[in-house]
Amino acid sequence: MQSQSATETAAGLSPDVLATWHAFLRAHTLVARALERELLTSQRLPLAEYDVLVQLSEAPEGRLRMAQLADRVLLSRSGLTRLIERLEAGGLVRREVCPSDARGAFAVLTEDGMARLEVAAHDHLRSVQAHFGDALDSELMDQLRCALEQVAAANMGESAGGCAAVPEVNVAQEDGLD
Repeated sequence: MQSQSATETAAGLSPDVLATWHAFLRAHTLVARALERELLTSQRLPLAEYDVLVQLSEAPEGRLRMAQLADRVLLSRSGLTRLIERLEAGGLVRREVCPSDARGAFAVLTEDGMARLEVAAHDHLRSVQAHFGDALDSELMDQLRCALEQVAAANMGESAGGCAAVPEVNVAQEDGLD
């Protein structure tokens, strides 16, 4: 069995990169589980369904092609189809055939879907603040946002937008240890 350092070296990962990756995954998992649990408890709405309603509400005319929606919510097309069927059965979305391409379809947010989102958003955003927003001060939040934008941009072949390079934090200096 290879040691962790041999595995990291073989994969080209430094211990810092691997530790940061693990911290990111753990934080994401814990926060997502808490948000899911609280949204289900308070609103009886799964997080994935809430996400679809949010994505549609932010789209022009409350509509997105199914392929675009699948990309935004990070679901497979078949997974999204099943989720849309549930939302459609509940009257929260409807599907429309694309007039320029009969093979394509749009998911469209209904008035009931928008009303459902508005009710759920209050509880959900309060949970986001409690499990994410309260964990960091504004400076660390800004640094994290910029760092995550850089990671996303690098994986999309884009620049990081308006974020300057994330400044290094000298912990010893901030704690008065210098």
